[in-house]
Amino acid sequence: MSVISQVILNADDELRYPSNGELNSIKEFFKTGNQRMRIASTLAENEKKIVQEASKQLWQKRPDFIAPGGNAYGDRQRALCLRDYGWYLRLITYGVLAGDIEPIEKIGLIGVREMYNSLGVPVPGMVESIRCLKKASLGLLSDEDAATAAPYFDFIIQAMS
Repeated sequence: MSVISQVILNADDELRYPSNGELNSIKEFFKTGNQRMRIASTLAENEKKIVQEASKQLWQKRPDFIAPGGNAYGDRQRALCLRDYGWYLRLITYGVLAGDIEPIEKIGLIGVREMYNSLGVPVPGMVESIRCLKKASLGLLSDEDAATAAPYFDFIIQAMS
């Protein structure tokens, strides 16, 4: 949910107009709109490149994942991992666009540890994969854009840890 939606819902719940502070937060949200769009566009346009680079980094750090008996061993398992990497990258863009972590939390993190544990996927491996996604993604952004995008990756890393 965006800052705008939050302000409107909070004000409506309390049967009042948005406060000056809330209106200023909307103003700031609009000021960063171009940057948020630029970041989301860069991530979306480079998804394949980012996922490939992140998986390359992960397999170098953890070759046991793609070795016989590893969770990403074989074409099918590896494809499922890459699909998940793309899915998390898309979640990051949702958060960046909204300027909030709420879409990431609601769409992607509720129950994620339980799901991976039940599937036998090592959660520390998923955390490491998000770190690799972060590194591959931020490398495509300017320093300012990378500083804006980094906390969204960090939120997922922290939630999974």
